[in-house]
Amino acid sequence: MSLRHGKEFLMIPGPTNVPEEVLRAMHRPAVDIYEGPLLETTDYCLTSLKQLFRTQGRTYIYAANGHGAWDAALCNTLNRGDKILVLESGRFALGWGEAAEITGLTVEILPGSWKGGVDPARLEDRLKQDTAHEIAAILVVQVDTASGVWNDIKALRKAIDAAGHPALFMVDTIASLGCMPFEMDAWGVDVALTGSQKGLMCPPGLSFVAASPKADKAHENANLRTNYTDWTFRQGLEHYQKYCGTPPEHLLYAFQKALELLFGEGVENAWNRHALLGEATRRAVAEWSREGALDFNISEPHARSNSVTVVRLDSAHATALRTFTKEICGVTIGGTIGEISGEGIRIAHMGHVNAVMLLGTLSTIELGLETLKIPYGKGGVQAAISYLSEAI
Repeated sequence: MSLRHGKEFLMIPGPTNVPEEVLRAMHRPAVDIYEGPLLETTDYCLTSLKQLFRTQGRTYIYAANGHGAWDAALCNTLNRGDKILVLESGRFALGWGEAAEITGLTVEILPGSWKGGVDPARLEDRLKQDTAHEIAAILVVQVDTASGVWNDIKALRKAIDAAGHPALFMVDTIASLGCMPFEMDAWGVDVALTGSQKGLMCPPGLSFVAASPKADKAHENANLRTNYTDWTFRQGLEHYQKYCGTPPEHLLYAFQKALELLFGEGVENAWNRHALLGEATRRAVAEWSREGALDFNISEPHARSNSVTVVRLDSAHATALRTFTKEICGVTIGGTIGEISGEGIRIAHMGHVNAVMLLGTLSTIELGLETLKIPYGKGGVQAAISYLSEAI
């Protein structure tokens, strides 16, 4: 018997739910790209990005997904043959490294685990070995949605400074910006990037890059520049240059509205909301895992992200559980990807999500565990409720 006829929940780690106000903002005619209101929209979005990244540096908007932002960060600051150090903690820093190889960069991976965050001490040791300063850039993600990890960017910056290394520090915040603290300038990040489709509550199709003065200096001599990604061209006086062509008007309308919603809530309040919902999810999973059939992918509690919780269980159970939640109850949860593909579920709690959606999702999962006779510790949803009751 199906219980799915009603409002369905999308609880995957991107694309996330788009608010109705954001969808409505796109339902308007196209306008002149050379003068008028669209110029004000661009200015608002670029200025607001500085507030989100917490930077005084330049910001850029690309009509691209996050992979486009990866390319923009690399091509605007580096030279062919430069060595970069990729900090592994899941799938997406490695993906960024793969993109770097295609552009002509030499890639070294600092091996890590899919079960924990990047170790600052190991980073410091590796950088101290690089006495010739061959490493030109260090790449890391703040949150990896494949593993569910949160990396301590501030601690990694301290490790770089302790080693006295001059490499550019680049951070992917695609699954974290708007969801948890990020302080680009205060933490010494040289290039930061993100996408529109996760914590920023927009349709996929926009990505954003912020550059520090150190990155601007590196840009002056970078020989990997491409026409589309080039920061110099995008700093031109003509409005269309901000986008290297026709602006993605309707996505910009959506982004402006999403920014207004986020600032209306308060960025710090949004961080706190994500922290509460993330911890409520972890309380539920901790109870479910008592019977041994499922467990957290990230073994280090402090390294579990507030954007997504990755739960490991055998492939047969994972498939059956995801099918049940979607087909019977109308709740879509994510499957695992990368080296743990098919070996668990991903519960997203980022972007446009509230307590009703989160508790409904957790209840649906617990219903599935019970109905499918998957061994689990009872009381997960109650643990989440008890936590939120005390926290608020």
